[in-house]
Amino acid sequence: MPEVGEILENGKLADKVNRYRVHAPEIARRRKAGQFVIIRVDENGERIPLTIADASAGEGWLELVVQEVGKTTARMTQLQPGDVLRDIVGPLGAPTHIEKVGTVAIVGGGIGIAPAHPIAQAMKQAGNRVITILGARSRDLLIMERQMRAVSDEVHVCTDDGSYGEKGLVTDVLKKIIESAARPQLVVAIGPVIMMKFVSLLTKEYQIPTVVSLNPIMVDGTGMCGGCRVSVGGKTKFACVDGPEFDGHLVDFEELMKRQAFYREQEQQALERFRHQCRLQD
Repeated sequence: MPEVGEILENGKLADKVNRYRVHAPEIARRRKAGQFVIIRVDENGERIPLTIADASAGEGWLELVVQEVGKTTARMTQLQPGDVLRDIVGPLGAPTHIEKVGTVAIVGGGIGIAPAHPIAQAMKQAGNRVITILGARSRDLLIMERQMRAVSDEVHVCTDDGSYGEKGLVTDVLKKIIESAARPQLVVAIGPVIMMKFVSLLTKEYQIPTVVSLNPIMVDGTGMCGGCRVSVGGKTKFACVDGPEFDGHLVDFEELMKRQAFYREQEQQALERFRHQCRLQD
């Protein structure tokens, strides 16, 4: 029997994006769409929050899709099946509110496609018609298309460079859908903060309720560090304990984008030190 936190699979999805299957039966049994876990790779490692991309209660595994952006995520790429995470805690965060509303448009951009997957699953299971829009800079950076097609009634793909699907932005496709007979009753957007901002601005024009996931700004996942503070409707919220999902029409995205850049320099410094150590070891 595998240990809790044991890596069952580690596979590459795209450049600097890996998919991990981790043995965590209790979390897999209790998790709901929109929730996340906190992991620590080893005893000296930092704690980082990672959104659950998929899970099997029967088989006891979680799927985590992780982009290499700092030291810890770079360290994770070295893990092999049989290696064990020092800690894995969850499920954490408020789950997505799931109900039958009619047609739901799920907009996933880049790595945000991964956390959008369980939400699309749950919305479909609740009896909604699910229209999915997937966006990436280019075809080789698009992830989880097959999985999203399996849980959607309709899928649109767009790339910035036109190398796959429709050339353009997710908001271009979303606007066409809104102005068609397939107008959604709800939009869920997960991806780069700038993408979520413009999706929310678009849907506000059409008065379509919109949910955004602010997991990109979470740091320790407990609300203690304060790094994920965000203004929502003029009130201070914490993405990790009050979210990670909020009303996109009420989020102060300008403040959010400034806060997201606070630790970028430190992340890059830690990553460069880690890579230097790896080169010395090699």
